[in-house]
Amino acid sequence: MKATPWGFRDILPEEAQVREDIADTVKACFKRHGYLPIETPLLEDKGSITQGGRSADDTPFKLFDDDGRLLVVRPDNTLSIVRLVSTRMHAAPLPLRLRYDAPVVREQARYAGASRQFTQLGFELIGEEGSSGDAELVRMVVDTMQALGISSWRVVCGSVRPFLELLSRCDDEELAREALARVHANNLVDLDNVVCAAAIPDAMKRAICEVPRTFGGVEALDRIDDLLREAGIEEQLTGELRSLARAYGEPSADSSLTFDFSILNSFDYYTGLVLKVYAGDLPDPVGSGGRYDAIFDGVFPGREHTPAAGFAFSLERLESACQARSEQRDASADHAVARTAQEPLRIAVPKGSLNAGTIEALEAIGLDVSALRDPGRHLIVSSRDERGEANGFDIGSVEFVIVRASDAPAFVAGGGADSGFCGRDSLIEANLNLLELLDMGYGSCRFIEAEPADRAGQAERAYARRGCLRVATKYPRIAAAWYEQRGIAADIVSLHGNIELGPIVGMTDRIVDITATGTTLRENNLVITGEIMECTARFFVNPGRARLDARVRELTRRLATFAGQAV
Repeated sequence: MKATPWGFRDILPEEAQVREDIADTVKACFKRHGYLPIETPLLEDKGSITQGGRSADDTPFKLFDDDGRLLVVRPDNTLSIVRLVSTRMHAAPLPLRLRYDAPVVREQARYAGASRQFTQLGFELIGEEGSSGDAELVRMVVDTMQALGISSWRVVCGSVRPFLELLSRCDDEELAREALARVHANNLVDLDNVVCAAAIPDAMKRAICEVPRTFGGVEALDRIDDLLREAGIEEQLTGELRSLARAYGEPSADSSLTFDFSILNSFDYYTGLVLKVYAGDLPDPVGSGGRYDAIFDGVFPGREHTPAAGFAFSLERLESACQARSEQRDASADHAVARTAQEPLRIAVPKGSLNAGTIEALEAIGLDVSALRDPGRHLIVSSRDERGEANGFDIGSVEFVIVRASDAPAFVAGGGADSGFCGRDSLIEANLNLLELLDMGYGSCRFIEAEPADRAGQAERAYARRGCLRVATKYPRIAAAWYEQRGIAADIVSLHGNIELGPIVGMTDRIVDITATGTTLRENNLVITGEIMECTARFFVNPGRARLDARVRELTRRLATFAGQAV
């Protein structure tokens, strides 16, 4: 018998019982608030999934039925419910309060250790106006978390309105598309690069770059208003969040409800409030949702506009958060239990060419790096914040996790470290859910395409004959994307060392590699045929830890000062 396909698994009775208990608790909470159950099919017509700006590209399973229609296994429940309400319930009295318990399937990186199938426990509120609907949405989430008995959790709220309004005032569709893509990808470094090159006023540039970096309590809303005003936008776009603040007792940066404008959801249908819930010290949110007012416009008779909002918990992540709660309660105080804010802040430090620059940066911001200079065979070395009092915030104890630069993204994304350093190339190749915050400026190198100097023209002739180039590289994702952007078909041969041998022995036409001085190329008689990108070290963080642990933000602030950047 073969095992289950990757990204899928069997669930045995003991775990299944735990999951059922969690699901029953969540559904009971939804039911108490008057939400009615609803079911939609696992397969949907692709057209119904792509409405509202939602792409089906992350749906790994597509098939044709007997009528030749393209069907997809749903990657999300919200738009299936939108389709159902639009076709079957458009005459129903509003507001509609609907709930669901259903599996979805999404594409994941092949070796990221993530499941492709998970269960959503969610609800949709259709027809309830702005502030009252937002308050009900958040109240439902808070009540559910309290019912589950998870002791450590936080609701993080934001809004897409300030950022979208800024982009609309730029009158530059390409800039808006590129900037939004960078924020959806949590890549604030490349956001800065895109905005810096744009022909827009400095105040507008500053606002676009700073809004996704703004977080905290009510003071964060004040800062957003100031940025918009400086950019020429007088309308207050934080009113919905201020209403929530009043309803929940003026949140602070340390309360169970905070604001963070970096959480713009990658689903394009959100129009206002967005929120995520973090719990159990997990790196990923246990649930997310928001307001999507445009989807039902024109659907209900006599109503040009119909507000709507929804939220979905991940059963799998709730299970992990509940497990962390049990371990914290039952286990002794050792490293087997979930990490808390009292435990050392973990930083992934790369070996190799980026090591010296990283040590210099860490020392410059006040961390003790003496054990890091000569760690011997130790994989983790302890440290402390030597200048916490002088900096006004004591980070306390720190652990440096010593890793290969290419592995740093996986350690941080998987929760093995809170933050880390590596080259831009490693982040692109890893393609994981990370919050990229700073370009550190050291470790500069170039990505290039090269071929043997004595074979000029052979690659072009081979391409004309075969219709594709053969390229050796350690960086298949970067190479494939570069050729695709240029409209060139390329067969990528992934190697892990001495890739210069590829064209030398005739296995490939060219290579894609990094170079700092060009010495290796010259010594092997290779010449550069294309420039791909510049690459430097970057500082990145686990999104969940950044939104739960103030030490991560303090570390970012100090590093930004060292690198001469604003945060």
